[in-house]
Amino acid sequence: MGPPQDPYAIAAHYFAEELESAAPGEFKVSFFPNHQLGNDTAMLQAMQFGTMGAGVITGTQVGTLESAFQLNDLPFLYATNQQAHKVLDGEVGQKLLSLLDAKGIVGLGFPEAGFRHTINNKRPIRTPADFNGVKLRVQPSDLFISSFRAIGANPVPMAWSDVFTAVQQGTVDGLEIPLPVIFANKYPEVTDYLSLTSHTYNALALLMSKQTFDKLSAENQEIVRQAAKRAIKRQRKTVAANNDQVLEQIQAAGMTVNEVDDVEAFRSKVSGVYDEYRSKIGEDILAKALEQVAE
Repeated sequence: MGPPQDPYAIAAHYFAEELESAAPGEFKVSFFPNHQLGNDTAMLQAMQFGTMGAGVITGTQVGTLESAFQLNDLPFLYATNQQAHKVLDGEVGQKLLSLLDAKGIVGLGFPEAGFRHTINNKRPIRTPADFNGVKLRVQPSDLFISSFRAIGANPVPMAWSDVFTAVQQGTVDGLEIPLPVIFANKYPEVTDYLSLTSHTYNALALLMSKQTFDKLSAENQEIVRQAAKRAIKRQRKTVAANNDQVLEQIQAAGMTVNEVDDVEAFRSKVSGVYDEYRSKIGEDILAKALEQVAE
């Protein structure tokens, strides 16, 4: 079996490798892939209760536990991975992670799944007007629904398990999704167009149960934090390389791929969403993030 392609699995495996390398035999890590321990909500709760030691969770889902994490779901906030890394590896990221302490979780950092893009069967998306009338599956999140409504699409929240059939049957025209997930889930078989909208940076969160963390010696706590940093650095590199490869595979599978004409045109459509979420995210956090991406 080759190395895992899934961004979550890559982060988990690298973290285990870095722990073993820093302290051989000190940490026993068992993997439970493919939601064997439940969905993201169940895993967050298990970490809060101390029945699960650590996990890699979708940032959007962490936002249901701590609303400041919705920062990363703001549409068109980051233009590049580098901008996102600057914000999340700096004081803004530290602030977000520290807010989880009170929830019984220790935040160790932000691996990634790359940017989310748009696939559909109606037309290529080049301008905001191209979204008009497109029934688009979005994550069941108010922020995603508001964002796509603002751009002009018809957002349809839907559980992930129902999406492939819904696209196949034409119940929805398409969805927004990171590149690796398009290919891994065979979407080139049922969708025609991939538009590289890069509308949201898909931040993941590497987390540990506070109960598990607090049982470690001070020395081992520091080993965990440093191992997480090294693992995240490696994971981001691997995911970026995989994304380039996956894009080629998607094109080879017959999907029509296009860039958008003018990111600013999309960004101006969603300014109201920023106003709506400013207080939920925190004035200071959003202001600092915007200041850093503008540098």
